[in-house]
Amino acid sequence: MGEIVERMLLVARDADDRPWLRAAACRGREQATAFYPPMHHETRDERSDRERRAKEICTTCAVQSACLDYALGVREPFGIWGGMTEYERKAMLATAS
Repeated sequence: MGEIVERMLLVARDADDRPWLRAAACRGREQATAFYPPMHHETRDERSDRERRAKEICTTCAVQSACLDYALGVREPFGIWGGMTEYERKAMLATAS
């Protein structure tokens, strides 16, 4: 499943233009599924656990700042980027305005 997420990232976000993707701690990891919601309904507890796992990976990432800057710059609407959920990023952008 991690390979699927990685392929989605590389196709959707041309990695040649964003070399920091190659150094991302989540790249190629099975746990990469934690960064996006599943295709089925998840409970609040499942979502909380998934987001916590993703954020733990982000704390070890050398390119966390670049990832977050990218997500904020393009207003990425889904997933955990740079250690923040889509809701956290929206709130950050709202307070910056």
